[in-house]
Amino acid sequence: MKKRELGKTGLMVSEIGFGGEWLERHPKEEAIELLRYAGERGINIIDCWMPDPKSRDIIGEAISGNRENWYVQGHLGSTWQGGQYVRTRDMKYVKPAFEDLLARLQTDYIDLGMIHYVDTVEDWEALQDSEYMKYVRKLKEEGVIRHVGMSSHNPETAKLAVESGQIELLLFSINPAFDMLPAGEDLDELLSEGYQYARELSGIDKDRAELYRLCEEKNVGITVMKGFAGGRLFDAKRSPFGTSLAPVQCIHYALTRPGVSSILCGFDTKEQVDQALHYEEASEAEKDYASVLAGAPFHSYRGECTYCGHCKPCTAMLDIAMINKYYDLASMQPKVPETVRSHYMLLSHRASECIACRACEARCPFGVPVAEKMKKTAELFGC
Repeated sequence: MKKRELGKTGLMVSEIGFGGEWLERHPKEEAIELLRYAGERGINIIDCWMPDPKSRDIIGEAISGNRENWYVQGHLGSTWQGGQYVRTRDMKYVKPAFEDLLARLQTDYIDLGMIHYVDTVEDWEALQDSEYMKYVRKLKEEGVIRHVGMSSHNPETAKLAVESGQIELLLFSINPAFDMLPAGEDLDELLSEGYQYARELSGIDKDRAELYRLCEEKNVGITVMKGFAGGRLFDAKRSPFGTSLAPVQCIHYALTRPGVSSILCGFDTKEQVDQALHYEEASEAEKDYASVLAGAPFHSYRGECTYCGHCKPCTAMLDIAMINKYYDLASMQPKVPETVRSHYMLLSHRASECIACRACEARCPFGVPVAEKMKKTAELFGC
């Protein structure tokens, strides 16, 4: 299992993680065995947004005796009231729910303390100087939560949090279908079977692209949720593209976004764990989401680099996808950020070495004018 650094936290997390929300629908012992199996296969990060006692007990027993090998992403503001989930900032519910999380997980700390589900600008603004945020900061100061993150599905709100400097990581919904949609606040609508994607959609929405680039620039690590769009992407009849993608292709798409450290997958069986972890040994052909999207009957990514790597190999030994990523990161700012410049300068071969043979352009599924972009990159960075 490959690991990636989770932004400024410095934690090395498995690039495929465990999204725990399906645990409660299984017998307890079966779910404990499943989670332990995932750990044995190299998965070391789990998200526990769920407030129900059963899910929390399962995770606690599964990691008992092995706590130091797991990074737990636990949420503040996800509460259990009257036998059901309620999102709230009311401290009379938030504090007991978090204390319950610690008790049921049999731990005295949470690695990644998440500000739970902030999807509107109004909600983010209301959090500032609130009792809720004072509690989060107090837990951080005391070491009860080691790092502060936030979960969101709205790029507009997420960007505010990243720019504020108050979070070290972001849990965000990423998949090729969501990436085409403008900022929105209704996740349930996006996941519903009846949701219709506008046929004129083209390329990654600019707010989402800017969010990923901003996270990379600010070194705010992203953990991914909803990577399969609720399973819709696996079925051509339900997919907004009119064609299906495989789990490995969806995983590769998420892991090629700037800033992404880990994609958290939901698992019902050990076989599903194995299918996801097959990504680590999958061929480039198996990972290839780009050809599928380029040939899909609906929607288009035409002319836009998705960092898919189809441009390899380069005659001049350039890592074209990475150069494009640094260009995109830099060009979104009035001045090239020094962090981006330093990463670009560490490349073994830079854009100025492009010989404009255009062999890569013939391989690009999206028709990106690579030679032209290399020229612009060389001008931007000065080499």
